[in-house]
Amino acid sequence: MRAVHFCSACGKVQPPVPVDYFTFFGFPRKLNLDTSALEKEFYALSRRLHPDMSAQADSQERAWSLEQSSLLNDAYRTLKDPIKRTEYLLRLEGVELEEQSKQATEKARASGELKKQVVPPDLLEEVFELNMHLEELRMQKKMGEDDHALLEEIARQSSLSKKNMTRCSTELKADWARWDKAVDSGTEQERLKIRDHMVDVLNRRNYVRNLVREVESSI
Repeated sequence: MRAVHFCSACGKVQPPVPVDYFTFFGFPRKLNLDTSALEKEFYALSRRLHPDMSAQADSQERAWSLEQSSLLNDAYRTLKDPIKRTEYLLRLEGVELEEQSKQATEKARASGELKKQVVPPDLLEEVFELNMHLEELRMQKKMGEDDHALLEEIARQSSLSKKNMTRCSTELKADWARWDKAVDSGTEQERLKIRDHMVDVLNRRNYVRNLVREVESSI
C-alpha cells in the first residue's frame, strides 16, 4: 500500500494524507529496507513534489506541494538511517523510547510498584565505576595533575563500552531479520516479544553510546 501523491487523471499534487513513513513510500513495515530503492524513490518524488514544479499552479496546490515535500524529507531522513527507522517503527508499535523512563517512573508512582530498570544492573555498575573515574579525572585536570594509570583504566573501560555497542548492533540486526519474518508469517505474540527485545537493546545501546561520548569529550 502506498500513499497517493498525485491525481491519476490530471497528475496534480494531492493533499497529504495521514499515513506512516513506510506507507508514504509504499514499503511494508519491515526493518531490512532496500535503501537503494528508497533513495531512488526519494529523488523521483523530490523532482515532482518540489514547490518550484507547482509555480504555475493555484495557491492550494502549491500549499499541498510544500506539505508533501516536507513530509517526504522527514520520511526519507528517518527511514534511511537503520536506528532511526527502528525507533520510528517502535513508535508506530506504541513504544516511545525517549519517554519510556519517565512513563515508567510515573506508572510506578501511581501503582506503588517498583520501577523496572531500563538498563541491566551489571551495566549500571560498569557505568557507575566509569563515571567515578571520569569525575576523578576532571578533578585532576583542575589541579594540573596527571595519573597515567587512571587514564589507562578509563581507556580500558571505554574499549569495553565500545564492544558492548558492537554487541548491541549485532543483536539489533538479528532482531530486524526476526521482525521482518514475523511480519510475513508470525503471530502477534511473536512480534511483541521481538519488539520488546529491540526496546531493551536500543535502551542499552543509547545508554552506552552517551557514555562513550562523555569519555571521548573528557579525555
